Amino acid sequence: MKTTRPTRTRRRFWVDPRFVIGLVLVAASIAGVGAIVAGSDRTTAVYTARHTLTVGDQLRSADLVESRVQLGGTADLYLVPAADLQRGLLVTQTILAGELVARSAVGQASGRDVTSVVVDVPGRLAASIVAGSVVDIWSARATGPSEYAPPTILVGQAVVVRIVEPTGIIAADNGQSVEMLVPKASVGAVLEAIMNGDALAIVPVNTPVVP
Repeated sequence: MKTTRPTRTRRRFWVDPRFVIGLVLVAASIAGVGAIVAGSDRTTAVYTARHTLTVGDQLRSADLVESRVQLGGTADLYLVPAADLQRGLLVTQTILAGELVARSAVGQASGRDVTSVVVDVPGRLAASIVAGSVVDIWSARATGPSEYAPPTILVGQAVVVRIVEPTGIIAADNGQSVEMLVPKASVGAVLEAIMNGDALAIVPVNTPVVP
């Protein structure tokens, strides 16, 4: 007598249409968010100054930090990461630490027209005068013992390189020495004023108003 084995029936895989629709909606949502994020990323790679750069400095990669910022239609006004730095760009306008490097603030030769001089300034300096500040040098010509003519601008738009810290036991406490970049054409006038004992002062240019 033959024994009949029961026949196994395969279960059919059944998918709920609502589950499929849900997966499609989730995938579409993710893709839509990705498209929105990608479309809203209008940032441009530009250079910012790692530290304050003064007129005459040669621009090097170590002086710069690559950043991405939103510039809109003004992107062409700023220096972008490129091989241009290998051609020895010079700083022609002071660039403060963290500031975007504008194309108008760098050039090929302008910085060679300035040189540094150290000026002794009596009294205290304005608190806003630091390395990188743009200042005017004023001079009052000595006309006699403790007598001076009305002050006039000796050099305009000079750039402060550094404030020389007094050292040693003979350091003066009634003034400060300031190293500045001045046009080479004005060096003679500055040295003459120093040798004549004229009263010199430096005044910051475009000092921001503090509320």
